[in-house]
Amino acid sequence: MAKLLSRTLGRFRSDQRGTALVEMALVVPLTLFLSAGVFEFGNLIHDKLLMEAGLSDGARFAARCNSQLYTDAGLAAIDCADLAKNIAVFGNVAGTGAARIVGWTKSNVTINIADSATCKDAVDPSTGTVLYLSTTSKVCIVTATGTYAYSSLDSVGLLSLFNMTTVTLGASHQERLIRF
Repeated sequence: MAKLLSRTLGRFRSDQRGTALVEMALVVPLTLFLSAGVFEFGNLIHDKLLMEAGLSDGARFAARCNSQLYTDAGLAAIDCADLAKNIAVFGNVAGTGAARIVGWTKSNVTINIADSATCKDAVDPSTGTVLYLSTTSKVCIVTATGTYAYSSLDSVGLLSLFNMTTVTLGASHQERLIRF
């Protein structure tokens, strides 16, 4: 009996059939899991970059928008902050078409246009540190901030394995107020 068992185990050790199948059974799940993770992270970063580009575009528009020009010319006044939100989310002033990111809305974007009362000192009065390079003592800033609830269920769904179905992305962009 011992000889039979020894011979069977010896033959099993020297037999090479099926080794590729065992190796694949070990490697493929890990490779698929890593690939899904790379794809999920890539989608998350892509949405974050689209959001940052939109906020940058919206802040740049708001920094140069001057509703006073319209009222001085006898035209209907425009809401620069609302138009900047349209640009941030939709990429156009009209606010039509598909959003840059599916599910991102104007309610997720805030545009703050500084007025003369909320402008910042170009130089910190207490320390003398130059905060903004400017030829004036005050610098007015436009700030665009936004959030976006990234749902992994719209993508690969890998985050749900870690009990994370949504990740809130946030970004902000500032521009100097330039009125002409």
